[in-house]
Amino acid sequence: MLAFPILVYMCKVDGKFKFSPVSVNFLTEITKVIFAIIMLFFQARRVKVGEKPLLTVSTFVQAARNNVLLAVPAFLYAINNYLKFTMQLYFNPATVKMLGNLKVLIIAVLLKVLLRRRFSTIQWEALALLLIGISVNQLKSLPEGSTALGLPVAAGAYLYTLFFVTVPALASVYNEKALKSQFDTSIYLQNLFLYGYGAIFNFLGLVITALVQGPRSFHILEGHSKATMFLICNNAAQGILSSFFFKYADTILKKYSSTIATIFTGVASAILFGHTLTINFVLGISIVIISMHQYLANQIKDQVPSSKIEMSDAEDDRSVMFCTQLVDTWCTQIALKFHPAI
Repeated sequence: MLAFPILVYMCKVDGKFKFSPVSVNFLTEITKVIFAIIMLFFQARRVKVGEKPLLTVSTFVQAARNNVLLAVPAFLYAINNYLKFTMQLYFNPATVKMLGNLKVLIIAVLLKVLLRRRFSTIQWEALALLLIGISVNQLKSLPEGSTALGLPVAAGAYLYTLFFVTVPALASVYNEKALKSQFDTSIYLQNLFLYGYGAIFNFLGLVITALVQGPRSFHILEGHSKATMFLICNNAAQGILSSFFFKYADTILKKYSSTIATIFTGVASAILFGHTLTINFVLGISIVIISMHQYLANQIKDQVPSSKIEMSDAEDDRSVMFCTQLVDTWCTQIALKFHPAI
């Protein structure tokens, strides 16, 4: 999560990409498919006597039927992954990361409407604070003198922002719904279907591009560098980690965890590329941190039997522990990157 905006920024040459963003997304999905297959084989070797085998044809076919809903988020992610590259043409890495956090508010609405998720008043206020914090950071963020698709820069950039926020929010909610609706299915088997669909959709994107721009535009490996290879690995790791969040934790917790990465993205962007950490950024991220504390400290527990409250508490504790371990890992990686002697 942390490295994506920075790696994409490093991949630009004269403000443009020398490679096809769709090819990066396709290779990312292929990488995740390979990882899911490897983990399935490891998991299959640990199946106990009496348990249903994972690698039989009947198990695979039945799981494919039960998890066909994963095609929906796979299609939406294919669109969103392309938008991620487009956004980098108009905003610096820290700004892209902050804009991505706008998804939280839309995700909350979708969770309430589609999954009947309940939120306390303070949690809604926390999400509102999150939106305010992002807005404070976004003051005067657009580069002057740029154009987008022939439109004035504000219209073009904010049009991309609208899709960049709504499409992945819908994808995340559908992904959580699909993964949890078949909770007994192996997460690696579900990931195999999700990433397989994603690879298909991105390959179709390459084919459509070739039909529109000509056969010479059909290139998967052309223009790639070490930075793009790191980018593919980073995106694959992010997708795999996200699937565990969606199935075993919560979509909003996943988004809040990514806001923590925003702090490191802003600092790293300033160190590596000389971007200024403005007072708007400092104030905005401070509001975001307060918002996160309010949200996590006010989980709804009313009108629930005591036995279910205890179960919910245990799940919340596991979710918080999961997020804490993730943040600790990020902090360690950043420290080792900039201070190898630690």
